[in-house]
Amino acid sequence: MLQRVDKRCMHAWQNTRMIKTLYPRKGYALVFAVSGALLAYAGYAQFVQGFEPCPLCILQRFAFILIALGALGGLIHAARNAWRWFWAAIIFGGGLWGVLTAGRHLWLQSLPPDQVPDCGPGFGFMVEFFSLAEAVREAFTGSGECAEVDWAFLGISMPGWTLFWYVVLMIITAVTLRRPLT
Repeated sequence: MLQRVDKRCMHAWQNTRMIKTLYPRKGYALVFAVSGALLAYAGYAQFVQGFEPCPLCILQRFAFILIALGALGGLIHAARNAWRWFWAAIIFGGGLWGVLTAGRHLWLQSLPPDQVPDCGPGFGFMVEFFSLAEAVREAFTGSGECAEVDWAFLGISMPGWTLFWYVVLMIITAVTLRRPLT
């Protein structure tokens, strides 16, 4: 009887059943589904709503693609041993890349108008005429178009929401990495 009372008083983060349900395939499936949905919305915003992505937006999409590929690998492989760390490292790498890119994007959006850098060429142009490393460096330098806020939901711009989702996806992955307690 005492054991039953203790289980009812446990907090959600202490609930071992929640951790068991995310280990490992379901957690990877959730990360894959969320990142896929976010990429689908990015395509919808671009091709249906007409929002043209800036260079930093494109780099943030690459981060979501990397996260989705890591989650898909973990989902298909159903890794329960050291491989789960391999797939999680890919997800965390994409998440870290996304956090840095979204953070830079939010910083550019917070600049006063007189400090915003001049508009530069699009990311496709930069990749075509420069090396990939130079194109990424130029994208991180930022341009005037990266400082524009064309879309917001609940007062938060799209880079703010992507930053939120990068953190959420990394938390889900961290919970997925925990071995279920038996």
